[in-house]
Amino acid sequence: MSDIAHHLLRRGFDATQQHYNNVGDQDEDQIKQIATFGMVLIWVTAILYFAMMSAISYTYGEVIATLTMIETPTATAFKADTNEVDAPLLDQKTDKMAPVETDLFLVKQAPITLKIRTAVKHITSVGGRLARFRGLGLALIYHAVYGFILNIFSHRGSVFRPFVAIVATVVLCRLQMAWTHIVISNPSEKRWYQRIPTIQQGKNVIVPTAIFAIAKQAAIYVPGTLFVSVMDTWQNPAAYGSNPETVRKVALIEMFFVGLLAIATVILVVIPAEVTLKRVQSSMLPEEHETIVPFDRTFAGKVVPEVVGGSGAVSMLDAWKSFDKSARVRLIKLYGKIFAIQVATTIMFFMLVGAELRMIMGHDFKKAVDAAQMHFKGQ
Repeated sequence: MSDIAHHLLRRGFDATQQHYNNVGDQDEDQIKQIATFGMVLIWVTAILYFAMMSAISYTYGEVIATLTMIETPTATAFKADTNEVDAPLLDQKTDKMAPVETDLFLVKQAPITLKIRTAVKHITSVGGRLARFRGLGLALIYHAVYGFILNIFSHRGSVFRPFVAIVATVVLCRLQMAWTHIVISNPSEKRWYQRIPTIQQGKNVIVPTAIFAIAKQAAIYVPGTLFVSVMDTWQNPAAYGSNPETVRKVALIEMFFVGLLAIATVILVVIPAEVTLKRVQSSMLPEEHETIVPFDRTFAGKVVPEVVGGSGAVSMLDAWKSFDKSARVRLIKLYGKIFAIQVATTIMFFMLVGAELRMIMGHDFKKAVDAAQMHFKGQ
């Protein structure tokens, strides 16, 4: 879809320029104004689109997802009287108080992160309207430093790039843990650099951070390498068989299975690794900070505090085992909702850009669309 959009925009500008070159000099000033307006309009639309996608990805995919990973729904106890309302208080035979039988019911409260709307409402009620972007400053610093390390020690397309990415993620594990603590806790007067954990505390997350980094790079490069190979087959079918149509049909089937592999890798490898990491990080939240969602920081007593000789962190196995089935389903549903929102936003963007190009190009719009489709099909 992005390939069609790229060529549609390029052909649109080429066709618009050719159309404008065929008019008289008397309309030159007006044409320049229209061309400038069209360029500005499309660029503004593109900027708004990327801003919306970034906001969706950060608020829903980072902040709310992190809260979903650590939330421990609470249960409220209710005492119910099983005797009849009109039952006598005295035993008629002994004239003593009759025993009152009671039952205790535990009602599990619905998780705050069960719905996106509920989660956002809760976050903003705790930290204000901008709370949906909590931790954004530290996140920008983290990604800036991460990108700097990545570009200094490897270039794009290098076989060493995924290994450098893994090392960079491990090196910055303390920054990542500080971000998690900021996101899950109530607003604090401390600056972000004051919430960076100690080196000793950082040692507890080195292994889960490395596992998560390896899983993430595997989810990117394994399906990505296979997809590049399949796309080469799609674009050059004659080089892989005597019947181009058959080769392309096989390539479509291969694309489908590559997509399934990518989804399976994310669900079965990346998400469990990230959940484990986030829960280990959260178990080391300082006692003076309270979480904004219900969270058992002791993990049912399995976290041994540092003051009594423990590590102060939950083990990786306990971190994942304590994340029950209902929480896993809730997290998968959240990611599904985020994907649906992003797809809807992208479709809306393409419809808007198409309307803008049609308005700017006029009759040349259909020619640009046909040219983009032919390029995509390799004709």
